[in-house]
Amino acid sequence: MTNPTPNPTDPKSRPAAGSTPGPTVARAKAGPPTRHQLAVMIWVAVFPTLTVLNLVLGDWLATMNAITRTFVLATTAVPIVIYGLMPQLHRLRGRLMNRLANPS
Repeated sequence: MTNPTPNPTDPKSRPAAGSTPGPTVARAKAGPPTRHQLAVMIWVAVFPTLTVLNLVLGDWLATMNAITRTFVLATTAVPIVIYGLMPQLHRLRGRLMNRLANPS
């Protein structure tokens, strides 16, 4: 099947107002991190999170036994790392990898 000729009256086939038609350069998207990059990213997210939680909750955690203290820290730290820090680290890594691959 061949592509139909663009219809100038159809708004879907016209370029947006103010845009300049021309060739676009597609940048290669960074692939998934290697296991070593992922290990560093996880360490960069987990260590400061646990440090801050221990500093903030230290007196309260000191009254608990080791199992309860670990449960509280893990229950608090895992969502912070997975939903808060790791997406930002993945974006940062993607920007760094793209910058290294496409210096300009």
